[in-house]
Order: sequence, then structure tokens, then C-alpha cells
Amino acid sequence: MTDKELKKLSRKELLEMLLEQSKLLDSRQAEIDSLRSELENKNILLENAGSIAEAALKISGVFEAAQRAADIYLESVRQMRESESHVDENTE
Repeated sequence: MTDKELKKLSRKELLEMLLEQSKLLDSRQAEIDSLRSELENKNILLENAGSIAEAALKISGVFEAAQRAADIYLESVRQMRESESHVDENTE
């Protein structure tokens, strides 16, 4: 709307336009607040996902170390059995 058209409007019409603009502004502000909140929630989820991924990697490392320890233990048990069977063969 041009300045010339605005000048032709009555006071009542101008106030109604102002009220409409105010309602629109309030609506947009509520939408912005909602979107900001949604974005914040997504950021928190992303941060938590990163933390969960890091924790999973750390747990994976613990499992790998436990598996290596179990493998070493089983190998030592196998070697002990072999050496015992060699001792038994030599005593016969």
C-alpha cells in the first residue's frame, strides 16, 4: 500500500490494520519461539547422540580388551594341557 493510499484511510481503518499487523507479529513470534525450541531439542539430541556414540566406542574397546584377555587365557590353558600330555607321554 502506498503512502497516498494510507493517507486516505480513516483512523478506524488504520487502527484495524495496526491490530491485524500486531496479531500477525504475535503469531510469527510464537512460531519463531516454537522453532527455536524444536531446534534446541534437536541440538540436545545430536549432542546426546555424539555422547552415546563415544560411549559405544569406549565400550567396544572394553569388549575388545576382554576378548583379548579371554583368548590369552584359553591359549595358556591349551598350552598347559599340551605340556601335561607331553609329561604324561614321557612318564609311560
